[in-house]
Amino acid sequence: MLAQDLPYWPYPRWIAHRGAGKLAPENTLAAFRLGASFGYRMFECDVKLSRDGVPFLLHDSSITRTTEGLGRSRGSSVAGELGWNQLSRLDAGSWHSRQYAGEPLATLAAVAAFCLRNRHAINLEIKPTPGTEGKTGEVVAQHAARLWQDAPVAPLLSSFDIPALEAARSAAPALPRGLLLDSLQDQPWEHWLQQARTLGCLALICNYRLWDAQTVAQAQAAGLRTLSYTVNDASVAHSLLALGTDGVITDRVDLFSPN
Repeated sequence: MLAQDLPYWPYPRWIAHRGAGKLAPENTLAAFRLGASFGYRMFECDVKLSRDGVPFLLHDSSITRTTEGLGRSRGSSVAGELGWNQLSRLDAGSWHSRQYAGEPLATLAAVAAFCLRNRHAINLEIKPTPGTEGKTGEVVAQHAARLWQDAPVAPLLSSFDIPALEAARSAAPALPRGLLLDSLQDQPWEHWLQQARTLGCLALICNYRLWDAQTVAQAQAAGLRTLSYTVNDASVAHSLLALGTDGVITDRVDLFSPN
């Protein structure tokens, strides 16, 4: 398949991981603002559901690594078992540095408002609490479709979790999707290309080590855009760009110029 035959792709090539990589508390609005200050126009973030169904940003299943943890949660440390009223009072910045003390967790709605006001694109990774895969995919897709309904560029939904992507496709079939892949998991490369196509994905978002000239060519022949995570080394980034890949997700917003 020729490049001009690949699906429409309105997204910037450079994507800031979790807002600003490791330079600010990940998945917070502070990180988005910092990433934007380095010129980034597209961001990747992780979205899960609170117990009462509020989509918010957090990578881990537990709150302990990136918030004050159990000090104020009064019970479970599993984020999906806490209501938004509890989650909204957590400090999601002090773990990173004093500069960000008091930074709250961000709702998907708040992130949408920031991106829409500033004309930024976004990759929403659906990150379910175990046992909520289908529900999380459905609700995140529904909210994304509503929040970005008038946006010139739709949010890109992605996940490692196939049931979550299936639910997202059913809930909001018009939103573009990408299948995340960390390893081949004892399956041939062709299996994952077919899986992405079965899910109606436009992109395959891989651990950068999976890409070489052959795998890029095979993905493009299957009609898939090619993205890489998490690329923090200049030589790796240059190699991926030389291969003709479509997107580079990085923590090093201070190293790579997105312009």
